[in-house]
Amino acid sequence: MEDRELKNIDGNVDEKWEETLEEKLRRSADDVKIPVTLEPKTVTEILRKRRKERLRKYAVRFAGAAAAACVCIAVGISSGYLNYGEDTEGGRVASSETDAASSSAAGTSGTAGQGQTEETGAAADSGKIAAASDYDEIYEYIQEQQKQYETQAEVYSDGTMDGASASSGAGNGGAVREESASDSAGSGQTDTGSYSDTNVREQGVGEADAVKTDGQNLYIQNGQKVSIVGIGTEEMEALSEIRLEDDCYISEIYVEEGKLVVLYTRSEYNEGDEGYGYYTDYTCADVYDVSSPAEPEKITTVSQSGYYDTMRAKDGYIYILSRFYADAAAPRSGISAYVPEAGGDLIAAENIYMPQGRMGSEYTVITSFSLENPEERTDSKAVFGTGGIYYVSSENIYITESLYGENDADVTQTSIRKVSYSDGILEGVAQTKIDGTLNDSFSIDEYEGYLRLVTTVTPVNNNVGIQPFYSLDDSTSSDTAEAVDTNSLYVLDENLEITGEIRNMAPDERVYSARFMGETGYFVTFKETDPLFSADLSDPANPDIIGSLKIPGFSEYLHPYGDGRLLGIGMDVDEEMVTTDGVKLSMFDISDPSDVKELSMYILEDTYSTDVAYNYKAVFVDVEKNLFGFMAYGNTPVYHVFSFDEENGFQEVFSREMPGYGDVRGLYSGDRFYLVTGNTVEAYTLSDFRKIDDIVL
Repeated sequence: MEDRELKNIDGNVDEKWEETLEEKLRRSADDVKIPVTLEPKTVTEILRKRRKERLRKYAVRFAGAAAAACVCIAVGISSGYLNYGEDTEGGRVASSETDAASSSAAGTSGTAGQGQTEETGAAADSGKIAAASDYDEIYEYIQEQQKQYETQAEVYSDGTMDGASASSGAGNGGAVREESASDSAGSGQTDTGSYSDTNVREQGVGEADAVKTDGQNLYIQNGQKVSIVGIGTEEMEALSEIRLEDDCYISEIYVEEGKLVVLYTRSEYNEGDEGYGYYTDYTCADVYDVSSPAEPEKITTVSQSGYYDTMRAKDGYIYILSRFYADAAAPRSGISAYVPEAGGDLIAAENIYMPQGRMGSEYTVITSFSLENPEERTDSKAVFGTGGIYYVSSENIYITESLYGENDADVTQTSIRKVSYSDGILEGVAQTKIDGTLNDSFSIDEYEGYLRLVTTVTPVNNNVGIQPFYSLDDSTSSDTAEAVDTNSLYVLDENLEITGEIRNMAPDERVYSARFMGETGYFVTFKETDPLFSADLSDPANPDIIGSLKIPGFSEYLHPYGDGRLLGIGMDVDEEMVTTDGVKLSMFDISDPSDVKELSMYILEDTYSTDVAYNYKAVFVDVEKNLFGFMAYGNTPVYHVFSFDEENGFQEVFSREMPGYGDVRGLYSGDRFYLVTGNTVEAYTLSDFRKIDDIVL
């Protein structure tokens, strides 16, 4: 098993990986004195402390005992953490049969996916999203889901679960607040001219973060407060501070055109009907006028049900996504316990989109408002289904959900729900289901109306029919010899019907990173070496693998770095696949996608992870200035900044040992580079990274 940070699809660090790391550290302790920050107890505590904030890849192996524990938790909490199969028979959504084209590159199968019949196909649940007819229908959906929980709990309590493991498709934070710009060939950074912006997933679509700048001020989120620091003069100046109530903690902030949006979750106790009381989470967006940053003025608060997940900004409108868990124990009359609100009003049934089947317990709530007139909410919609990875293109919001053994399928699957957005108006468009699960939001991308995805297809154990099957060691018995991961690439049309596909790629490996750039897609799979695949997507009906470069280690993050170059950040691995040798930087020559080459590589020795692997927003990248920076963890946390040229390769131009493990952001304005962590800001010259100022807030 490779020694690296394995991550769940819900964003949690895998316990199995933590135990493995501790074991190896203990074995080496007899010969080597381990620094305090690398002691097993310290590493484990650090990882657990950051668990709720991390977007992680899901693990490839779990213990069977953990499965039973997870199911017990899911049954005990009405929100429910496990994904159960949706009964598509007799569902409300009109399905359309998909005539999927097949490809020959890298091994393909027919239109029917693994674990599916030829009659259904890989996207047999394709169709328009239908809205609920009334709240009674929603109530019945929720009760059916609860019955499923109880049934599965009985199965586990009877001890009939054998050889399976639990994996949550959503968990407590499966969204992916996660990403970096991908207009297909863009730099990944919004072009702001004299100052840098958050590294975003889709160029032209804004995102909130822990730190923002408008070129004249820094806006810094730290716990329950936002500090505004003036940077327009020679010395930084603390201008003002916004503080929330004691029970509210800020998730992210966003700044645009003299407006500051502060995003957080608060809890409220509701008496309910028939004496049934309950707590409800509300996502809130406080909007401030910061045209006079020394005196920010609150304009309004926009709220909706659920805890905050992520947000996007486009053309002057803000789109907020939250996750709301329905309370299955509520009586039918207690509508507000199982139907989400927006702006204090219940979302109408016709604005609640239902899944393919007849059960559910969770919603993704989407609310939009105009920054110009935030007092008036523009639109609100809710989508039933466990939210996993969100991808927002320039025109559509894609909500994905990981499925395990649905309808007795023998491979993992992903449900995709598409909601269009424009000038604040939201509309359900289509939904579908494909084989395999996504690694992160870079594994899904929209281009010229087509949706491209690369997934890892994992066999599941159908003894119970809900969980992935993972061996607890590297050996396989005769009856599971064929139960290995494969990978698939799909091209879907605007109705989410399969146009082209490639199946059975890189058997016994998993997708670790991906990047789609115009008519070409790149993705990395890994088990023993790092194959960087390149795919020609110019003909949506016939995607084709045209290149494969195998090198040691793996890339966890890919970023376009100018014409014909692709930056990879990941880990180097020793030949025995036992330990990682450090963080690895790779610069790939992709000028000829069919013949990709590694131009240069650089190893940060004595490091075991980076923020890049789970949070794209933590990456500072400016291709025009030829600079990129990130946090790396080893004996101590260190923030590194690199440049690159073909003659000298990677050059470290700045490094700063950091005092702790919190969020760190690097950004620039004018000729200065700012390093922000917690309540501390340090200023450096951008030309030679000479420190010139600091401030403690």
